[in-house]
Amino acid sequence: MNNDIKLLDNITISKIAAGEIIERPFSVVKELIENSIDANSNNIIIQIANGGKDYIRVTDNGVGIKEEQIDLAFLRHSTSKISNIDDLENIYSLGFRGEALASICMVSKVETLTRTSDSIKGIRVLLEEGKIVNKDWIGCPTGTSMIVKDLFYNIPVRQKFLKKDTVEGNLISDVVYKLALGNPEISFKYIKDNKITLKTPGNGNISSNIYSVLGKDFIDNLKYFSYNDKSIEIEGFLSKNNFHRGNRKHQYIFVNGRCVKNDEITKTIEGCYKSLIPINKYPVFILYIKIDPKMIDVNIHPTKEEIKFTNQDELNNLFNKITKNNLNEIVTIPKIEVTQIGSEKESMNFLDELIFDNKLDKVDNKIDISNETIIDKNYKNHKDIFNECNSIEESINTYNPKVEDYSLREKSINISNAITNSNIVGVLFRTYIILEDRNQDEFYILDQHAAHERIMYEKYKDEFENEEVVIQKLLTPLIIDLTSSEMDVVVEHKPLFISLGFDIEEFGINTIALRGVPLVFGKPNMEKLFFDVLDNIKDDIKSNYDLNTDKIAKIACSNAIKGGDKISNIEIKELLNQLLEVKNPYTCPHGRPVIIKMNRRELEKEFSRIM
Repeated sequence: MNNDIKLLDNITISKIAAGEIIERPFSVVKELIENSIDANSNNIIIQIANGGKDYIRVTDNGVGIKEEQIDLAFLRHSTSKISNIDDLENIYSLGFRGEALASICMVSKVETLTRTSDSIKGIRVLLEEGKIVNKDWIGCPTGTSMIVKDLFYNIPVRQKFLKKDTVEGNLISDVVYKLALGNPEISFKYIKDNKITLKTPGNGNISSNIYSVLGKDFIDNLKYFSYNDKSIEIEGFLSKNNFHRGNRKHQYIFVNGRCVKNDEITKTIEGCYKSLIPINKYPVFILYIKIDPKMIDVNIHPTKEEIKFTNQDELNNLFNKITKNNLNEIVTIPKIEVTQIGSEKESMNFLDELIFDNKLDKVDNKIDISNETIIDKNYKNHKDIFNECNSIEESINTYNPKVEDYSLREKSINISNAITNSNIVGVLFRTYIILEDRNQDEFYILDQHAAHERIMYEKYKDEFENEEVVIQKLLTPLIIDLTSSEMDVVVEHKPLFISLGFDIEEFGINTIALRGVPLVFGKPNMEKLFFDVLDNIKDDIKSNYDLNTDKIAKIACSNAIKGGDKISNIEIKELLNQLLEVKNPYTCPHGRPVIIKMNRRELEKEFSRIM
């Protein structure tokens, strides 16, 4: 190896620079669409083939490129957006560096058709290796059409690392959907492998645009808001507390038309939803922010997705206030009122006062379980219990240290004895099952949701690993509308969905018919269950084994019996019987305790019956 320092040639320098800007086919699409938007287009058509690797075409009806400027347009750092460094403080355009077209031309074969409104004929230009190889006149409408072929044909190392057509196509779809969502005044038409997957009205109506891009479910479950003062204009949508997703893919922030990421705003809004939506779920929001360009810095990353606000703290406070004010109108927080014992109820037993939702007959409350029904031998002593539970929960990173200390203290309970030697007294708050020990002055409180969650988790995990998941056919198929990228994931991973227990049939463009669900879940919210799974599937999953236990735990959690669900005496008995058969009956998959105990002495001390 020669260690002498030398200058790289211009071609190598250009390709390296181009490779930093054009990472994947979606980078090409993003840059070309943004150029079309900056060219004052109100109609943009995007066409791709084979994930954009072989063919990308973006056509607009914008201002076009003037004949005398066509040679200049494809050179590095040539732009119509800014003239000098001072203009960076007044940027409303999406592009401004003047590197995109030059970079695209360096790594692909490009054909450009363009005409301005004051010209009677258009220009056709062919480029390779960043140089114009042919230029002639052609008839074409006003605007520009950029055709990109054979991406990275001259950089084999970059081409080799491109993913499957489906994956690359999904990334392009995400870009198109975001840009369409952020520009309701522009009509977008997206053609993927000769199939139209998106068409927006372009009438400037934000609601109809969201309907076109994301579908009816979104617009039905989002609340519109607006805010305006001298320094900033904001309008957008916040999701209702019963509408959430398993990731942050449907959180959109547009600043002066640019789709950006801002962790501070995201954390602020998510913080307002805490305790209102389930753990590991994320609210949906779409924000349109108009602000003086002097108040932001978009020149901190080549992709221009990350920006900085000069007044970030003020903005956080503003979004905190906006979110809370709007949530107050769309969220009902349940309240539990504790009625004090008095008057004619005063003579009732303490537990009788609180729990008889089911009007249970104590004669029938004994649980008939033979002595042969015992749990795993590892639970016979305290040390083995802790070791076994610890190994099971290691793969789930949601284990709470405080819960762990508490659970460890309570795991000295022999759950087999606790259940088999107890009578069912009743249910407290339709959530906690009360068991009274027949032989000891003790009683147990069991969380019906945590118990069912653990049962479902282990049952589904075992069936999934042994490929024995049974599909429950639906009498009436459930029709589900998807986005283009979601549909691609479903089609690509259909065998995986089948192995998970879903019977899926394509039912038109971006629509499926769900004809069966996993039997293990009983009667779940089928659409929610489907989206829980969909949100947790990655683009590069190749087999069932790529789904880890944490994802299974989330699925089990979201479909278990909830706190507040009324269950019958027979269902309680079956729940307890099933709990004895699981490997770890002491905690739910997230580490929360399933059962706790109290004794009569502790209760009587609280009533000052004893000292």
